Amino acid sequence: MGVKRWIFLCSLGLSLLILISLAAVKHFSQASLFLASLAAAVLILGVFLIVVSIKNMLRTFVRALMPKEKQEDLVDIVYQNRIERALEGAPHVVAIGGGTGLSTLLQGLKLFSRNITAIVTVTDTGGSSGRLRKELDILPPGDIRNCLVALADQAPLLGKLFQYRFEDGQGLKGHSFGNLFITALSKVTGDFGRAVKESSKVLAIRGRVVPSCLENVTLAAEFVDGGHEEGETNITSKRKTIRTLSLKPADCSATEDALDAIDHADIIILGPGSLYTSVLPNVLIADIRRRICESGALKMYVVNVMTQPGETENFSASDHVRVLVEHTSPGLIDTCIVNTGVLPESIVRRYQAEGASKVVLDLERIIEMGYRVATGDLIQSEEQIRHSPEKLAQLIFDTFEEYKEAQERKEKHEKQIAGVS
Repeated sequence: MGVKRWIFLCSLGLSLLILISLAAVKHFSQASLFLASLAAAVLILGVFLIVVSIKNMLRTFVRALMPKEKQEDLVDIVYQNRIERALEGAPHVVAIGGGTGLSTLLQGLKLFSRNITAIVTVTDTGGSSGRLRKELDILPPGDIRNCLVALADQAPLLGKLFQYRFEDGQGLKGHSFGNLFITALSKVTGDFGRAVKESSKVLAIRGRVVPSCLENVTLAAEFVDGGHEEGETNITSKRKTIRTLSLKPADCSATEDALDAIDHADIIILGPGSLYTSVLPNVLIADIRRRICESGALKMYVVNVMTQPGETENFSASDHVRVLVEHTSPGLIDTCIVNTGVLPESIVRRYQAEGASKVVLDLERIIEMGYRVATGDLIQSEEQIRHSPEKLAQLIFDTFEEYKEAQERKEKHEKQIAGVS
């Protein structure tokens, strides 16, 4: 096994420590500065030899007893356990939304905390989710699937399996395996919420993913021209300016898991994502809206980088905030997270050809509305303009640390005033 050399080295280190200890007892008082320095050097050498030998003995045993392909896994497990212990004491974060925006955010958040709850919209009527919702009368699983994969700590192959979309097959074409898995599990258990929890176990996710509501809710929009439409896909396809958005039924109830997460949150994040079809559907639920407003957590809204055809055409940053507040309450958020990084012009032109444009950064207007603004270069360099998960999460947690420090200074100042009075 090649372990003898390390046993010898360890014995040598122990012998040096013993000799130095005996010499120190007998001759320490008469020792010169040179001898004292030499003794210290030998002591350090002895400790070094012991540490190196023990480390290599363990490595030798691992190589001998474990298959080669598993050795890297062991290193990853040890490292991951250290990270997990550090993340357990991190802030409790609630991220609210849907679509690719929420799943992007979650990929970054899990690097900073394992106390994460994603509250996901259930109003999708398009694609695979819409078909399953219509044909099998279940809640749309697509956004929930994306969030589960984003928080997954399981092998990448399992995540790819959940995201796999069938390209052929009558009836199967267009469906993702994850959607079908969650749907089948909900039928087996008779409970969509339980199906999501069991899927979370399969993917070993870091945190929780919960639907905002377990009722079959539908989006309803009134347009500026007086027209009305129902259903997420139908609303966006009209490409009209929306005056008001609501839910049917209006008195739908939030899930207890969602409300419990909000009550225990240190940070609550809305967005990024489609304002009308990802963010608002969650906070239009009265229970969720009320609990957020009552929460003492730091409440953030991540403003989109680009406008969306059929939803937020020609919107500025303050327009996003205005619509959010008008549909809910001014106390829903404290801080707005805004990208101020430069966008690649070639990609912006491609978006403009599709009817989207850069969100105008009228940050002064947001401040006039009474909200703090946190800015940074939050974009990742790809063919699409998206938030960088790492950059966005870093800014969120940096902002939270600044908020905590400000709160501590405020409390300290109030105590000093109370003490004087």
